[in-house]
Amino acid sequence: MEHVPPPAEELARLDRELAELDARRAQLLTRRAWLLAALRPPAPTAAPGWNPSTWGAPAAGRPGAPAQPWGYVPPKQPSAPRSAQNVLLTLGGLLLTVAAIAFTLVSWGSMGIGGRSAVLAAVTVGALAVPAVLLRRGLTATSEALAALALVLTLLDAYAVHAVAAPDTDGLGFTAVAAAVLAALWTAYGLALGKLHLPLPAAVVLAQWPLLFGAWAAGAPALVVGWALLATAVLDGAVALWGKGTGARVTACVGGSVMAFSALMVGLTLSVTASGPLGALAPGVLLLTAAAAALAGAWRAPRGFARAGGVVAGLAVVAAVGGVPAAAVPEGWRVLAYLLAGLALAAVVRTRLPRNAAIGVLVASAAVVAGALVGALPGLAAVLLGPVTLLSDVWAGSPEGFRSAVGSTLPWSELAATPVVLALVAGLLGAAYRWWPSLARIAAPLIAREEPGPGAGPAGAPGTGTPEAGGAAAPGVSGAPWYAGGAPAARRRPSGAALRGAAGAGTAVLGWGALLLSGAVLDVPYAVAVAGETLLVAGLLALAVRGAGSGRDGSAAVLVTALVVALAAAVSTGLLSLASEGASYAVFGALTALFAGAAVRAGAGVERAVFAVAATVGGTVLSGFAGRSLGLAPHEAAPLVLLVPALTVLFGARLRRNPVALPVELTGALGALVAVALAVPDAPSLALVLALCGVLAAGAAVRPERRPVAGYLAAALFVLATWVRLAASEVSFPEAYTLPVTVPALVVGFLRRRKDPEASSWTAYGPGLAATLLPSLAVAWTDPDWQRPLLLGVAALVITLLGARYRLQALLLLGGSVLALDGLHELAPYVVQVAGALPRWLPPALAGLLLLVVGATYEQRLRDARRLKDALGRMR
Repeated sequence: MEHVPPPAEELARLDRELAELDARRAQLLTRRAWLLAALRPPAPTAAPGWNPSTWGAPAAGRPGAPAQPWGYVPPKQPSAPRSAQNVLLTLGGLLLTVAAIAFTLVSWGSMGIGGRSAVLAAVTVGALAVPAVLLRRGLTATSEALAALALVLTLLDAYAVHAVAAPDTDGLGFTAVAAAVLAALWTAYGLALGKLHLPLPAAVVLAQWPLLFGAWAAGAPALVVGWALLATAVLDGAVALWGKGTGARVTACVGGSVMAFSALMVGLTLSVTASGPLGALAPGVLLLTAAAAALAGAWRAPRGFARAGGVVAGLAVVAAVGGVPAAAVPEGWRVLAYLLAGLALAAVVRTRLPRNAAIGVLVASAAVVAGALVGALPGLAAVLLGPVTLLSDVWAGSPEGFRSAVGSTLPWSELAATPVVLALVAGLLGAAYRWWPSLARIAAPLIAREEPGPGAGPAGAPGTGTPEAGGAAAPGVSGAPWYAGGAPAARRRPSGAALRGAAGAGTAVLGWGALLLSGAVLDVPYAVAVAGETLLVAGLLALAVRGAGSGRDGSAAVLVTALVVALAAAVSTGLLSLASEGASYAVFGALTALFAGAAVRAGAGVERAVFAVAATVGGTVLSGFAGRSLGLAPHEAAPLVLLVPALTVLFGARLRRNPVALPVELTGALGALVAVALAVPDAPSLALVLALCGVLAAGAAVRPERRPVAGYLAAALFVLATWVRLAASEVSFPEAYTLPVTVPALVVGFLRRRKDPEASSWTAYGPGLAATLLPSLAVAWTDPDWQRPLLLGVAALVITLLGARYRLQALLLLGGSVLALDGLHELAPYVVQVAGALPRWLPPALAGLLLLVVGATYEQRLRDARRLKDALGRMR
């Protein structure tokens, strides 16, 4: 019997089966729709495909195509590969070209004049006519290949005509005429068949040579050749601006750049080598014409090309205008003529040139000024670095003049105009710094023509452009022009304060350089040079102190520059004064006083610390001079050098927590190191200097803020002085001298610990223990007897046990280290004997085994080391 379910259960089962059938039907319908879409022809602008990283993504290139439910990738539609077609056409064109060349060069002589003419005419006309037919059928690539063949055939035709019809004509002249004819032919051909990309660029290339080869064939002078090059460049510029096709315009741009550069080089060479002002006029006219052509092109060119055109025009004008007076003055003064012409270019801000072209002219002006300043670098380097040679022979005697003290072999007569150049530029920058707001208003018409940044709309559109152009400023973009301190966010420019600060800094540097070079060029007496450089340092320090401010108007840059230049000038002046004893004292005394006064007048900050440090260095040098004047040896003069460090300790105690105190004290510490270095050759003097340094460190340690460092340093210096003194006295029983120091020191430490149980054991017991243990250990290593090492070992063992018992870190570490080293000294002979008796392979094997054991138990050893570190850290 069959089981008949209840009606409710059977109805539910039927509903489930119908739902499954509906889902299967929907799936099959989706698959059917996708297959129909896959069989349609693909869109011409998109390639078929599917992104397998996204399930159910639409087919690429088919808008509206259904999703691929199972990740199926349809096969690509077959298409003719363009790369293979291009390769075939290129090879075919090359083969035809080779055949044509072989026919012209080899088989030409076996035919009569009629056959030659017929073959050339038929082949050339056919090669020129076939591309027109092929273009109508849409065979563009084939047409390009045949057009290239036609170009080669026309060149061969020209060669054949010269070889047969006009063999006696001049080659250069015929080439010029042929290039002009072929350029015109290919221009007409390219314009007639506008779809071809090759004819017009080829015509532009051919058009580069007619005028140049014509002038060359006529034996024209260099100036005429320059005009020919310039005329060709102008023609290229016209094609680049108004020509048809990107290829022709790019080719014309490249060719015009080369021809224009060549023309400018011809004009510049003729202008520089002219024998007089009249001889420089003709090249100047060529250069001015080139400048006019460059500006005319910049008027319509895009931004980058317009700025490049402005730069070229500006440089050409400088070469033309400055070349005429430069030819009338001595060689050393020519740079001044070009500099004046370059500075005159700044008047472009008041003209109606396009903004980008005007910016290019200003860049050219800046380049001329920079070039003139670069010419002053050798002289400045000689003046600044020349006195270094005086270090090898200090106080040898005052030289006659500034040049003798510098010791440079530069041709100073040719650098006569260099101080004038520096002074002129410094004066202009100073004027710009002084009257910056007025200059900014003058330049406003040029600067205000702001171009929108990337992604911005046209001028005047809402939210774009500038307020001057009628557009509202974009959100977050300042409406003020950049010279006033604001700048659009799309193209950020230097603020007006930064530019003004750069002008002020340049004034300080160039003015200082002009005065220095003036002394070298005029070869002033040595005393005048030294006094003049000292006065320059004083002026720079006054400028640095006076220039301190908020920095909004650019004074911060002036302050920093004046400070840096003052330090450099002080070093140079100090080196220059080393030739004479009196000059050394006078200069370093004046520098010390000047820097000290500047430190007093300067505001609290980095500049005051720098001035104070410089004054400290000057005082240290003066103390060294005092020892040399007294005829003392270096180790005898070392205590005198410690006078300035002693003053710095007192100065630091007076200033307390003033920020200047620490730099001054550190500078004094460097002076103490100099004193130690001077005393090294003599052991007794070294011990004395170390002890004095310990006294200074102990004096600094009286202050709580210096105690953590100065206290340990004082202890180390005292101990080191003791060792050096004992070694210098050749004491064989140092304990007789160290124990009287150790016992009171340990008593004082014990009392300190009773009063302050939290005091460190290193402070309480470290100096006293080290005073005896370390010298005894040094002597024990050279003592052949057994009594001293035994007593030292017992004492170290007791100290170690006491340190472990009372948890004192200094006793434990000092005693344990001395005990280990003393034991190593006693075991060393036996270790040597055992090592000599063992096989040579055994020590490396034992070392390797030790490393393996340590590596295998690395984590445990690391934990042990951490526990040991924690245990030591808990000790006092």
